[in-house]
Amino acid sequence: MKKAVQTVPKITLRQLAVFVSIYQTGSTSRASEALHLSQSAVSSALTELESRLQMPLFERVGRRLNQHPNAHPIYIQAQSILGQSLTLENYHKSQVGQIHIGASTTIGNYVLPPLLAKLYEALPDADIDMYIANTQEVVAEIEQLNIDIALVEGMPRPVDMKVIEQRKWRTDTLMIFAKRDSKWLKNVASYNDANHCYELSIEQLSTLPLLVREAGSGTRQIIDEQLLQHLPNAEVIMAIQQSEAIKYMVSADIGLGCLSQHVIEAELATGKLVQVQVAGIDLSRTWWLVWHKARHQSPIWQTFIDVITEV
Repeated sequence: MKKAVQTVPKITLRQLAVFVSIYQTGSTSRASEALHLSQSAVSSALTELESRLQMPLFERVGRRLNQHPNAHPIYIQAQSILGQSLTLENYHKSQVGQIHIGASTTIGNYVLPPLLAKLYEALPDADIDMYIANTQEVVAEIEQLNIDIALVEGMPRPVDMKVIEQRKWRTDTLMIFAKRDSKWLKNVASYNDANHCYELSIEQLSTLPLLVREAGSGTRQIIDEQLLQHLPNAEVIMAIQQSEAIKYMVSADIGLGCLSQHVIEAELATGKLVQVQVAGIDLSRTWWLVWHKARHQSPIWQTFIDVITEV
């Protein structure tokens, strides 16, 4: 007589949803509140998932749950599965759907708005969610599958390159700039009337105070790699998180700034700020399109790609 083969229950979406909620909230009690389930049901679902996976996801220390090293890769996969199941469930309700777009600050504030307007023209009922932060923070959100797709200024440097797709999108140029008639340029720079800019040597620039973006931003990455490496003794007096703040501080003549041409084009046009050209310095850079390989590419996802890649 053949021995009956015991069937093992399969992983359920409920178990994955419970695990993701515990991972995000840090406790079964908070997860039970978020999911409107009893705490015993939440604990049971977690235990069942760990049994099915044959690995611990959390270490129990008294009444606390500490994440096991296994938890993060399972969390990434669970997020992807739940996201795709939600897309499938809601597909019949709306073929337009929702898209979570990320952008680093310069792109998000100065370049993306007209592109979103085109997306709304193509899909008037689109449900668009935006996340704007520096490049490092945006790429981290892509890795966590919290964002569908992102446009970033710096070279993406994800923790795991195997799960991230990246494609060159556009080119941009950073500009060094100052207040017109700045006190810092009076005795060191010459003004080029034909090009409407001041001209400096690398040595002259190294003696002047610089205001730059914070570490982790795409703009700062280029400044570090293509400017400051030529200025080992440069006086960086302040690292600032917002480009607008840098513009206002330069306008107050606190020092010179270095930002994307898109950020200062209005002030350059009015003459409030003026470009400072430095011989031998190239501050061009590539902007990148980034997404997670596991992310479901919905119809609105493809429409957004079409909008931003139009010539």
